[in-house]
Amino acid sequence: MSELTRHHYRRRTMALAVVVAAYVLSFFQRFAPAGIAQDLITAFHTTASSLGVLAATYFYVYTVMQVPTGVLVDTLGPRLILLLGGLVGGCGSLLFGTAPSFELAILGRTLIGLGVSVTFIAMLKIIALSFDERRFASLVGVSMLVGNLGSVLAGAPLSWLAQVTGWRAVFLGLAGLSVLLGLACWRLLRSDVDMPGTASAVVPGRPRFDRTVVLSGLLSVLRNRDTWPGVCVNFGISGSFFAFAGLWATPFLTQVHGMSRAIAANHVSLYFAGFALGCVSVGTLSDRLGRRKPVLILSSHLYVAIWLVWLLAGTLPLSVSYSLFALMGLTTAGFTLTWACAKELNPPLLSGMSTSVTNMGGFLAGAILQPLVGWVMDRTWQGGLTANGARLYTSDDFHAGLLLLAGTAAFGALFAWGIRETHCRNVWRQAG
Repeated sequence: MSELTRHHYRRRTMALAVVVAAYVLSFFQRFAPAGIAQDLITAFHTTASSLGVLAATYFYVYTVMQVPTGVLVDTLGPRLILLLGGLVGGCGSLLFGTAPSFELAILGRTLIGLGVSVTFIAMLKIIALSFDERRFASLVGVSMLVGNLGSVLAGAPLSWLAQVTGWRAVFLGLAGLSVLLGLACWRLLRSDVDMPGTASAVVPGRPRFDRTVVLSGLLSVLRNRDTWPGVCVNFGISGSFFAFAGLWATPFLTQVHGMSRAIAANHVSLYFAGFALGCVSVGTLSDRLGRRKPVLILSSHLYVAIWLVWLLAGTLPLSVSYSLFALMGLTTAGFTLTWACAKELNPPLLSGMSTSVTNMGGFLAGAILQPLVGWVMDRTWQGGLTANGARLYTSDDFHAGLLLLAGTAAFGALFAWGIRETHCRNVWRQAG
């Protein structure tokens, strides 16, 4: 490897590391409501459905931004949008941390979702253009392993820190961190993505920001029938994961299984740790086998089977519940292969659009399910109130919500059978 090549590779690795750091923050923001759910209920006196709306606001804007982000990444490159994302996300964290009312908290949460929505697709684009495509799933898995530190931190560590410093102080600190990461992305991506001979220039004919080019590219992805099974898998598996781990797991464990807040938070952190490990394991296994579909089918069906345990079993020993949460994390990670499938079933130059369309399925489901589960629980609520006036929900109330999540997971597992096998290489030309 020449010195110039080594230099470019180091630059690309450094740029990817900073984007992954921003992805850590994105994951933390996504799942933070689970770690401070009781604090939010107390601060804003919300019902279950209102809390669901507050948490899901992130997913609303994240869902809407997926396709526009893919278009911008494919046309303008990730540098500018990562800078803007850091600035907007920082403003959102500042507003959320200082919000005196529920309405302003929702606005802050909306800006957070808008800011961090660009990070993941930009990361996938950098990996797709800067590294060997045969290592795509493995590198995505490693990046998600690191990124999932954010979700782990959003569990027990956030719950502890919120009790020590207050949840508002945490988000004030995140505001400054978001801005710093945005500036770092702008600085390090300068020569690695936007200048000739670097990541975004390695593929000739990079699309320009032209309305006709953008529309034809997006329509090409949407018209490709091989795109849609991955979207549906993402909707079912990722969506139920976002809704449960991102909000309802902690209240479920504390109010139904009688766990303390700390033990419940430990369960959620273990779920995220299992998911992080699963991302690496699933991606590496798939790349080594040279197969996507069998790994995706097996993992998704095991995930649904665990949901059946929660629906049918009563109170479980702590060792069993911890094990189930860890296993849920491992099996949930199977849906990450849908991004590799999307990239390999569509034109290489449209990897941003194809992965963003697929990714949109999971965030759409999260946006729908978080408040919908709360609405279902409010419809059956007959419990009491805490000393602060917050609602308490019974096992029957949560059972109705979990049934909805389990059904969504089964929907995703069913569509795993419709995924077209790519053997870990781009097969779009053969498909055309």
